[in-house]
Parts: sequence; C-alpha cells; structure tokens
Amino acid sequence: MESTTVDPDTLLAEILLTPEGKADPYPRYTAVREFAPAFRSAMGFVVTGRYDECQSLLRDARLGQNEQQGPIWQAYGLTEEEWNERFPDFSRFGSSILGLNPPDHTRIRSLVAKAFTPKTVELLRPGIVALTDGLLDQFGPTVDVISALALRLPIAVISEMLGVPESERADLQPLVRDLVSTLEFNPTLEQVEAAYAAERGIAARFEDLMAARRAQPGDDLLSQLMAVEDQGDKLSHDELIANVILLFAAGFETTTNLIGNGLLALLDNPAELERLRAEPPLAKTAVDELLRWDSPVQVTGRLVFEDLTIGGVNVKAGEIVLTMLGSANRDPRKFDQPDVLDIGRTGAAPMSFGSGIHHCLGAALARAEGQVVFERLVTRFDQIEPAWGETRPVYRNSLVLRGLESLPVSFS
Repeated sequence: MESTTVDPDTLLAEILLTPEGKADPYPRYTAVREFAPAFRSAMGFVVTGRYDECQSLLRDARLGQNEQQGPIWQAYGLTEEEWNERFPDFSRFGSSILGLNPPDHTRIRSLVAKAFTPKTVELLRPGIVALTDGLLDQFGPTVDVISALALRLPIAVISEMLGVPESERADLQPLVRDLVSTLEFNPTLEQVEAAYAAERGIAARFEDLMAARRAQPGDDLLSQLMAVEDQGDKLSHDELIANVILLFAAGFETTTNLIGNGLLALLDNPAELERLRAEPPLAKTAVDELLRWDSPVQVTGRLVFEDLTIGGVNVKAGEIVLTMLGSANRDPRKFDQPDVLDIGRTGAAPMSFGSGIHHCLGAALARAEGQVVFERLVTRFDQIEPAWGETRPVYRNSLVLRGLESLPVSFS
C-alpha cells in the first residue's frame, strides 16, 4: 500500500541539496522509495528509488545521456558571449563516453573496454597486491586511511595502466577533485570555473605525456589509445583527451570511496569485520555488499528520448529521470533485511555501477582493488579499530559521489 503521508519533494530536496541529507540520505531514501514507484518532482525531475525501476530505466534505449545541455550560461546569469569568453573551449571535453549516446558511445567504448574486462583485470591483480602491501608497509599505529590508502592505491593503479609517472600523480589528484565537483546538483559558477581550470590542467599534463609517447611508445593504455587515434576514423584527438581524462578521474575517485565507505561500514559492524578476518575469501562477496551498503555513486540521471510510463507516471520526451541508486540498493523488494550488513550476501548485484550500456567500465577493476584491500587488511593486521574518538568521520558535502573526508583508524 502506497503511503500518502510523505512529502517526497521535501525529502528529495534534503537529499540533493542539504549537508544533513547528503550526510545520511538513507532514512529519506526509505520514505521516498515507499511513497511510490516513481513520482514527478516539483524540482523538474521524475524520480524513482526502487531497484527494478532503476535497472529497467538504465537499460531502456528510450533514455540516454543529455548530450545537448542547452543554454547552460543562463543558469549563471551570463550571456552566451560572456560564457564563451570565460570558457572558450568548454565543449572540447564533452566527448567522453560518460556523456555520449550510440553510435559514438558504442564506437569509443569498444576501443577502451578490452583494457577493463574481468580477464584483463585478473592479470593486474598481482600488481595490485604488491601496491597495496607497499602502502600497508608504511602504516603507523594510527593512520588516515583515506589519504594513506584509499586515495593512493587507486591513483597508483590507474596511473600504472595509463603510464602516468609517479612524480605527477599527487599534483593531479586535487585537480580531479575540482573536476568532479560539477557532477553534483546545482554547482556554483566558482565550482564550474575550478572544474574548467582543472580539466585544462589535466589535459595539458596528458598532452605532454602523449608527446613523450610519440617519441617513445610504451605498452601502457595511453600508447594503445594513441595508436587508435592515429588511425583517424576511430578516435579524434579531442575524443582521446576527453576519454583519457575520464579514465584517470573515474579510475580512482569512486574506488577511493569504495575503500573508505567500506572500511567504515566494517568498523561500524565489528562482527562482520571479524567474520571477514576468519574467512578472508569472503572479500569477494563482501565488496559487493559494501558497494550495496554505502554506494560510492548514489544518483544518476537520464534524458527521455520517447514518451513512456515509469511506475505509473507518464513521462514526455525531453524530461529528465533521476535513478536513486543508493536507494535502490536498500530496496526490500530486492534485498532481504536491506538495512543489515551481511558480507556473505548473494543474489542481486548492487546498482552501484549502474546498468545498461553505461554500466561502469571500470567495475571489474574497482571490485578487484576492493577485494585485495580488504583481504590484505584483515590478513596483515590483528586489530583494526576506530581512532576518531567522539566525532565520527565526516562525509564530503556531495551526494552523486559519496565519500569521506578522512577515516582515522588504529592498526596493530
């Protein structure tokens, strides 16, 4: 029976726009999810937070990415001329697979997907183990796991794949953080400016790396993609730059959150942490459960191409649909006792990597890194305990990408 006592718009606004809602969206998700299979928000979206509806929509060819963003400058009180003067090549970086539809999406994704297949990723696992152990060797009695491990490992892995020198990785990390800030709802003009500067900065670094690869090609992914670019009809230069930036940014931003959010969940559920210690091979199912429990990506949107009906709501072409992935992962219609952490849980896969043609390209890589990290932590340390005192770790003021500012932990 659907509830009529909830104001879903108030809850949605809290989830999307307030620090309190972003910090703990799950009780609000429950109320929104149980209100109706889908509803039209006064904010201008159609929203669903149920698993089956989210999965169906993300697999539906009648929806896709919003390639034509429209007059974005109007949202910031600028004219088109003022916008173009401030951001002269803003559209240059819009050709990554994240924002494209077929056939361009299909063409470009096919060129990079082979580097991220489960079989290819398994070949990387020994290297991931070595990198993880190298970082764990540096642990003191108390460390901030975010800065000491959760950031450094995924950056190292994707940098090794792309051939980014170790000396440049630390400088690129804050640029990526500025870049992804515009994925949140209603980014400020200052955030747009910072993201634009960051994107240009990252692009300049990769242009330099590409110049070096032209002089001396390597066996890294960047060299492979440059060889494709040289074929002319398969990958343009702007497409190459845009997608290399995407691979680098996505290669660590979400995996960082998987490690941080996941370890916090285990520390909050010490019986499950000890269960993993007693049976380290459970790391495989544990990672999927940790992804479900506190997803690194909470929300994604799609543009409707053709009129359709979602959960009883008639939706017109041109409207935007929000799929609340974090809510879908707690849907009791799909998961028994969804508010209980169970690292042995099997069944439906979490919605954390999306679904359909835009299913996260790096899902296998993220899972492998998470499995290695949690297995090595419980194997190497007899005790893993919270070290944050009375003040719990704080989530960053973001929802689309959900992660912690820091995570102080004691190891022995």
